[in-house]
This record gives sequence, C-alpha cells and structure tokens, in this order.
Amino acid sequence: MSPMPPSTNGPSGEPLLAPSFEEFLTWDTLAFPVMPALAAFLAAAYIVGATRLWAQGRRWSVIRTVCFLLGCALLLIVTGTRIDAYGLRMLSVFIFQQLTLMMVIPPLFILGSPGTLLLRATPHRFGGKIVLRAALFGLRSRLGRAALHPALVVPLMILSLFGLYLGGVANIFLASWLGHIALEVGFLIVGVVVATPLVSGDPLPRRTSFVARIFDAVVEMQLHAAFALVLIFASTALIPFFNSPPPGLGVDPLQDQRLAGTLVWTYGELPVVLILIITLVRWQRQDTVRAARASKRADAEGDPDLDGYNDYLQSLQSRR
Repeated sequence: MSPMPPSTNGPSGEPLLAPSFEEFLTWDTLAFPVMPALAAFLAAAYIVGATRLWAQGRRWSVIRTVCFLLGCALLLIVTGTRIDAYGLRMLSVFIFQQLTLMMVIPPLFILGSPGTLLLRATPHRFGGKIVLRAALFGLRSRLGRAALHPALVVPLMILSLFGLYLGGVANIFLASWLGHIALEVGFLIVGVVVATPLVSGDPLPRRTSFVARIFDAVVEMQLHAAFALVLIFASTALIPFFNSPPPGLGVDPLQDQRLAGTLVWTYGELPVVLILIITLVRWQRQDTVRAARASKRADAEGDPDLDGYNDYLQSLQSRR
C-alpha cells in the first residue's frame, strides 16, 4: 500500500486526474489568489500609464508594452490555473513554476521599462507626487544600491536552488498554501533582483559593467547545470515532500525528479543564454557608438595622439 501524500494545510484544489495539457490550463481560483491579483494589478497599472502617454501624444514603445503584458499573462497562467495545484504534488511542475517566476517573467517585466514609464506617466501633483518621491527614494537609497549589486546574483541563485531543495527549506514552506504563496513571491522578487542589473535599461543607482553581466550570466548557467545534474543522476528522490504523489496522478517520484532536472538544464538555461546574447549585442553597440563619437571629435578637434605621432615622424625625417 502506497503512503499517503503529505497534507497541505489550507484551501487547495487537490489534483485527482493524471496531468495533461487541458488539466494544467484549467482556471482554478484559490481562496488566496495573491499572485493572479498581482498580475492583474500590474497589467492594469501599466496599461493606464502607457495609455496616458499615448493620449498626450508622447511616444512609448509598443514592444516594451508587449513584453511587460506578456510577463503579466505568464504570471497569471502559472499561478492562476491548476498548474499551481499540480505544483504541490509534482516536483517537475513546481520547478517549472519556479523557473518561470525567476527566469522568464522578470526579464519580460524589466524589458518593459516599468520604472521609466512610472516616471513619465505619473502626474506630478497630489498622490502622484507621493508615488514619485517614494519611487525615487527607493531607487537612490542604500538598500536599493545594495539590492542591485552584481555580487548578490551568485548567492541568491545558490540559495534558490541548492539551499531551498537540498537544505530542506522547501518541505517546510510547501506544507501550507501560505508557504507556497510565499515561495512564489520570493521567486519573483529574487528573479527581479537578479535580472535587473543584467537587463534593465532604466536609470539605476548602480550601473553594472558588461564584464560583470557576462560573468554573472555564465555563473548562473553553471549553477543550473550543476543542480540539474544532481536531480537527474540522483538514485533516490531528494525532496521528501514530493515523494508520495496521489496514486491517481500516475507519477513516479524519481522519474518526475529527473524531468525536473531536465527542465532546469533546458528551460532554465534558455533565458540566461538570451540575456547573454542581449548583453553582448548591447556591449558591441556601445563600443560602436563610442568609436563613432571619438571619430567625429577627432575630425572636428584633431586627435592629440595621432598629431603627436605625426610630429614625431616629421622630426625623424628632418634629422636625415
């Protein structure tokens, strides 16, 4: 007789059917729809801000808008459908949620430049002035500068993968729906903190060099690969909470764990590779712009180094 699955205290629509595409995408509202509500609020606020600029005849990128709203849609899907319920019984589904919340949604949010939109679209009077002051205070604060330090990327990724699962923290939080929601919120926050220095084009209190961005991206890829190998090649199920799924799901915990490792190595790596490519393109573009400016300046004012070298050659010629 198979052991009973661990109980999850609180409102939970327990998955009873075998996982399928239709089951995953079935809308399933919970008693505490924190993340779906957050997705709806962020989308509404962004649309209001963009519409305000367009109504004033001011430009705002449609591509940025699409990126941000796509992030909101993904947030709504991975936390407002039965994916959320299956994530409490299948490690692979929970890992899929984590990777989406940490690696996919934050870059989409950041590419939408919400900070720039906030500064441009918020009215400079009444409540809008308070919002702008609070945003600027947070941006310029020591805490804001510390949170965006590139040195935080590696320890945050280690804690979010090895510390959370192999350290037993996940078993504690997943025992309740509130803990489950807390993990989802934490994944999203960590993703934003990690991705902002790598992707953001908004004005930041700390600008991360391209060398540091590339280093962080490469280290992230190595950490994903290492964690994936641990899950794939482990001979036993490593996370006790997921060891006893309901019999109706027809899930083998060890095979499900290997699927989770495969997701980490593939689905989790792809956004980092894209970030790395974007970083290299931006670096090349910056060098091109700087070279063009230097060439124009040299044409207008002369190049001191080149002029000095020419004078040196002329002095050698005059000595002959």
